[in-house]
Amino acid sequence: MKINITPMNKDGQPHGLWERYYDNGNLTSKGNYINGKIDGQWESYSYNGNPWSKGNYINGNRNGLWVLYYDSGKLYYKGNYINGQAHGYWEIYDCNGKLESKQYYI
Repeated sequence: MKINITPMNKDGQPHGLWERYYDNGNLTSKGNYINGKIDGQWESYSYNGNPWSKGNYINGNRNGLWVLYYDSGKLYYKGNYINGQAHGYWEIYDCNGKLESKQYYI
């Protein structure tokens, strides 16, 4: 697995764009660190290159809309996070893309 060297801040913490690759050369994930914490848009991919997840971090916590996909690239679920906790309506889909259920988190 290839990992790009993440720039470090003066305290030796990851700071900047981070990318990780599978042994086949496909991107597995990419995102940003600020002073050692994940911050900003984060994306990850399956071994075959299909999207696996996508969402946003603020200060190391998931925040905002997150989506997760099956290995096939079809939508598995989508929902919101606030400070790392699931919040609000979530939709879960079966492997054929049909809405399977809705859940509400407080």
